Amino acid sequence: MLPVIPILIVLGVLIVFAAFFMVKQQTAAIIERFGKFQSIRHSGLQMKIPLVDRVAGKLSLKIQQLDVIVETKTLDDVFVKLKVSVQYKVIRDKVYDAFYKLDYPHDQITSYVFDVVRAEVPKMKLDDVFVKKDDIAIAVKSELNDAMMTYGYDIIKTLVTDIDPDAQVKEAMNRINASEREKIAAQFEGDAQRILIVERAKAEAESKRLQGQGIADQRREIARGLEESVEVLNKVGINSQEASALIVVTQHYDTLQSIGQETNSNLILLPNSPQAGSQMLNDMVASFTASNQIGEAMKNAKPKKKNE
Repeated sequence: MLPVIPILIVLGVLIVFAAFFMVKQQTAAIIERFGKFQSIRHSGLQMKIPLVDRVAGKLSLKIQQLDVIVETKTLDDVFVKLKVSVQYKVIRDKVYDAFYKLDYPHDQITSYVFDVVRAEVPKMKLDDVFVKKDDIAIAVKSELNDAMMTYGYDIIKTLVTDIDPDAQVKEAMNRINASEREKIAAQFEGDAQRILIVERAKAEAESKRLQGQGIADQRREIARGLEESVEVLNKVGINSQEASALIVVTQHYDTLQSIGQETNSNLILLPNSPQAGSQMLNDMVASFTASNQIGEAMKNAKPKKKNE
């Protein structure tokens, strides 16, 4: 009889310990009694009848995420892979439905995601898929909410996190983008080159204008100096023709003198003989005389034409 007592005590202790169990935070435990649903226990220290009640399972009440990759075809016949992230959780008041009505929620959610994506994406072109990815996510969430709410699951949010076209299509898209950027760059370079040419032409025109103005001012000053020289010479009894010839000869010899002062000059003034000055003077006097005669003849001819 004595050995039986310790065994009973041990069994009693084990039964007492088996009557208590812990449920973690944000977790729901389903209790069954003889295989039939009994109750749902939440976080904390809980008690059950040993050998009668059992913990049939536990469900997490936290938000969970399921990533689904769907391959489908767009309206312009481009195969593309979409990664859809579904965030969901078990509704606290519908733990019974979530546990007993649906065995594999991941498979159920995946099936609905495939169905919605393959119904929506074939209506869009590839560019529209990138632009309207939020519309696809909203359509998936709406469909999942209607279906999974019955099973005790709440769809918090759906996101299209990745759009991956075929490798050849991506390469072609990159080439198109590169070509467009090169075209824009070429347009900007052309505009800049055109502006540079216009500004350069304006600067050259302004330079020519200023250069011409400088030449005109120079000639005006030379003419004024010659005029003053002629007036001075006229005062000492030298007429205009002789004064002009004297000035030209003087400038001729001044030029020869300035050339002679340059040691490394290769300039040769023609004619440069000693008789050049006198010959130039004679030619100028003859030219002035001839021009005066022609002028007098023209003056005498005009009245005759009027009388006729």
